[in-house]
Order: sequence, then C-alpha cells, then structure tokens
Amino acid sequence: MTHDGSADGRNDPPVRACHYLIGPSGFPNYGDELIAATWLRYLARTDPEADVWLDTHSPGPAQLLLNDLHPRLRCTDTLWRLCGEAPSDDPWEVAGWVQSAVDDPGLAPRWDAGIDLLGRTDVLHLIGGGYLNALWPRHIGLIAGAAAAARRSGARTAMTGQGLTPFPPGAVDLLRSLTDRFDVVDVRDDPSSELLPGVVRTCDDVFLDPPVPTPSAQAREFVLCIQSDIGAFEPSTLAAQVLGLLRAWEVHPEQLAIVEGIPRIDRAVPALLEHEIAGAEFHPFRDIWRTGLPSAPGQTWISSRYHLHLAAAAAGATGLAVSVSRGYYTTKHRSLIDLGSGWTSFDAEAGGTPDRPTGTGFPPHVLRRCRDLKLSVAEAVYGRQAAAPAQPAPRRLTLRSWRTRSS
Repeated sequence: MTHDGSADGRNDPPVRACHYLIGPSGFPNYGDELIAATWLRYLARTDPEADVWLDTHSPGPAQLLLNDLHPRLRCTDTLWRLCGEAPSDDPWEVAGWVQSAVDDPGLAPRWDAGIDLLGRTDVLHLIGGGYLNALWPRHIGLIAGAAAAARRSGARTAMTGQGLTPFPPGAVDLLRSLTDRFDVVDVRDDPSSELLPGVVRTCDDVFLDPPVPTPSAQAREFVLCIQSDIGAFEPSTLAAQVLGLLRAWEVHPEQLAIVEGIPRIDRAVPALLEHEIAGAEFHPFRDIWRTGLPSAPGQTWISSRYHLHLAAAAAGATGLAVSVSRGYYTTKHRSLIDLGSGWTSFDAEAGGTPDRPTGTGFPPHVLRRCRDLKLSVAEAVYGRQAAAPAQPAPRRLTLRSWRTRSS
C-alpha cells in the first residue's frame, strides 16, 4: 500500500491500494499489449485511485503505449532484470536466484528500490499470455519472484489466462510447487490445465473485454498476418504457402489487407510478396493500436498470430489459423477453435491448400460466457476479501470452467 497526504499524525492520509502487474508488454506485440490494456481498463473502472505498476521487459515503450489506460500507471522492469541476472537459463537456477535476490536485495543492489516496492504491494498479478514456457526458460523467475515477494508483503497472488506449454520437462514439479503458493491460478488451454491439475481453465484474458472493431465500409474481404519470428520456416517458405492460398482462393490484391502484429517482424513475408500483391492495403502496428483492427463480419483472415485470431473471430470474421510451431502455436489456436471461433486450423509444416473457411466467428453467447468467466477471475483477484475463516481454506480459485458446463 502507498500513502498520500500529511505524515504528522494530525490527519489520516488516504491509503491507496498497490496493484503490481507482471507481463511482457512494450516490445511491442499486439497480443501482449492487448492483454495489458484489458487489465488496465478493468482497473481504471474498478479501482482508479489505486497505484498500478506494470513490471515488463520494456517499461519505457510500455508506458507510452498504455499510459492513458489507467490514471496511476507506472512501469518498471525489476523482476525481468532479476531473471536476466540469473547465472544460467536453467529454470531451477533462475527460480532460486530470483527468490534469493527478493529475500536479500544485497545480492542485486542495482534493483534494491524495485525489490523494496515488491514488498509493499497488495496484489501481485502475472497477467496472461504465452510467455511462461520452454521457449523462454528464464521467465519462470517471474513466478518465483512474485511468490517470494508475497511472503514479505502478504500480497494476494494471481496468474491468469496462462498458456504454459511447452514447459521444460525437468521443471514441471518446480512449476507446480511455485504455483501452489498462489491464491489464483487460471490457465487458458487444456494442455496447461493438464500440466497443473486442479487449477481453473477458463480462456484468454482478452475475453474480459475484447476489442471493438472499427466500423468501416471499406473493410477488405481478406486479411493476412504471417509471422517469421517463431518456428523453423524461412520467410520464403511461408511466402510460397501464402501465395498458393491466395491463388487457390482467387484473392485479388484489391481485396486484401495486411496487418502487422509485431513491427518489422510481420513484414518479412509480405515483403517477399510485394510484387505479387501490389494493391494490398497495409496496416502497421502503430495504426491498429491507435485506431483498431480492420476487422468486420464476413471477412476471411489468414493469421498465424493468436490474438489476431481471437480479435477477428470476436468481430465475426472467419479465417485460417496458421500454426508455424506445432508445440506452441497449435495449442494456442486450437484453444480458440475449440471455444467456437469457427476458424480452420492449418499446419504450415504439413502444407497443402485448404478450402476457404466458411465460419462466422464466435457466437455471441460464447463471448458472453467467456466474459463472465473472466469477470469471475478478475473479481477473485481484485475483489473485496471476506474475513478469514477459522480454518484456512485452500488458496485456490474455485470456478466452473466453460468445459464443465452442460450444453
């Protein structure tokens, strides 16, 4: 908690809650920024007077991108710095080092002020995403650091909307031990719930407040976003697959929009197609962040980006969910298809030329159900806490997953 006002004892200064969010914002990446924005908007509605910190690897860009979403947002990078200072990439060494540094700031004196702040929080919240897995083994230190900080502050601890697979096999028991120390643990897909038996499985955090599409009479019929940063495919291989699809579906450049989820990275494949799709409309990250996605009902998307799949399907668009990494993106896209996005899964490694999808995006009742589930999670994290019972209850959120509901 933080205090404002007089310190002379004559007046009781107002006490502000201190909410400490942890996530990979500011790179920028459309999905990661969208998750952070979702929680900041929620807190702006429910707790606008609270101090809100966002611990991220890129605090400067994150502050500029997200600054207007909560009146008391500030960004730092303490836990991410500590993860980077660990002696190796081994998850066990990272988790041990970060916990030791939080317990004894003298081990990491450059971040003493940030570690001190960690010990004065009311909520420590690892916001959702797919950043806690084997692709980035050092990130387990974020979980470990939050758990260690909560021992000092007594803060409520939460992990929400997490996609945890693939996870380093030798660190699964470590993950389970760390998450046992959290009050709220919520994952977004079945493989993650199998990794942590007994936790809540809802859906992605963005379902709490999906982006509203920008109305446009000129929205193009087809939209493309293909990345080249994860997976074993060269941009030229992906470009060949995309061109084959566009030709098979008889897509003319004047019907096509290209969306950039990560600046520059998502330009590599379209750049190779530049002369084949002259006349296509390009939407850089800057524009979609400021004015929204060019999504509309009836569109057909070709996207390897998970959160573009989610947002477009929420707007009533169908599409082809392209998996460029079987162990990572297949799980992500499958979770949305199983929810009812109406999209078709396409394995880039298997290749082929699938038919044009015919879905209509998420049905309204699915969006309502997902929002209700995420609202229950949000209230479990930030809602008022009842008086503690005489016998402490297990520190685990209890919700019914959408998959357990009868239809």
